[in-house]
Amino acid sequence: MKFRCVLLCAGLLACGFSMSAQKRSQPDPQGVLSYSLPATSLVLEVEAVQENFYAGPYARYASKYLGVEARQKDSRSYTISKVSLTPYVEADHGSRYLLDTGDERTDAAFLRLTSMGLVAGSDGNFGTESVWRFPSPVSGDFSEIGLTSNLTSEAATLYRNVKNESAYSRVAVRQEIIVEKSEEKRAAETAAMIFDIREKRYQIVTGDTDATYSGEAMGAAVAELTRLEKEYMSMFTGYSEYQTQKMTFEVVPERDRENQLYVAFRLSDSAGLLPPENVSGKPVILEVIPQEVAAAAAEDKKTYKKSRSSVMYRIPALCTVRLTDGMNVLFQCRVPVYQLGVESSFPLNVEVQ
Repeated sequence: MKFRCVLLCAGLLACGFSMSAQKRSQPDPQGVLSYSLPATSLVLEVEAVQENFYAGPYARYASKYLGVEARQKDSRSYTISKVSLTPYVEADHGSRYLLDTGDERTDAAFLRLTSMGLVAGSDGNFGTESVWRFPSPVSGDFSEIGLTSNLTSEAATLYRNVKNESAYSRVAVRQEIIVEKSEEKRAAETAAMIFDIREKRYQIVTGDTDATYSGEAMGAAVAELTRLEKEYMSMFTGYSEYQTQKMTFEVVPERDRENQLYVAFRLSDSAGLLPPENVSGKPVILEVIPQEVAAAAAEDKKTYKKSRSSVMYRIPALCTVRLTDGMNVLFQCRVPVYQLGVESSFPLNVEVQ
């Protein structure tokens, strides 16, 4: 009995899938031309740079011994470096029409259909991209400049009195013990080595040295000293590693939507570029501002009789597309968007009087 129930359920499911597939693949009537109006989709190709920053162990002493400010904590951040927007024309399957081509008065030879089943115009916008790049923020970096130490010494007189039986006297006690150098002491020694390297490099470049350097030897010596300096400087200023992340997002403007604001994608400092539905990142908004399409002016010179058959078409709206991260405008350009424009009809044969 249980086996029969399983077979019956399987048969019902198969019939359901068959009927559903038949419904989806039901062809249009023969002798009738089916077409769709065009719609515009906006494809965004976004590139972000990931920075993994590792703070130096002597970062908190950078100001004291080198006179520069340094980041003191490890961090990860993402910055948008490039955005390209490409509008594509596709079939709007929510606006399909049937045209009876069996009528003798109907001449549809002027129609040009694409593989997507829409009426294509010769001036259709099929993939002209606009690319914006964003330079990395640059701030003054003086960490590798300076030949003299950031510290100086001042003279001070200190007294230590030791009480004896009848009077006070000074007693000098010498004692040597082995102790671990403090972190600040190691930072001070590293800073001293940095200034020593800079002084030696300055002497080689200016010729103020007993050794003679010329040609490739001078270049090699200066390059090696520079490498050593950067190596020691990373103990204070830290270092960064960079990676590039690329993703593609698509926005299809909706015709009947009052608020033409769309979450194009999201950006997170920990995960980078994210899809719009992932709310863990900061939203990046794409705003589409359509311009009004002027009404057609009537011609008084000719009088037209209404045609029995006509083809629907769309006049695209020129839209200002603006990409913002909430405060800053990242991208702005003008794009024709078909579904936000005006729908009109084209008579297939017109009798002119």
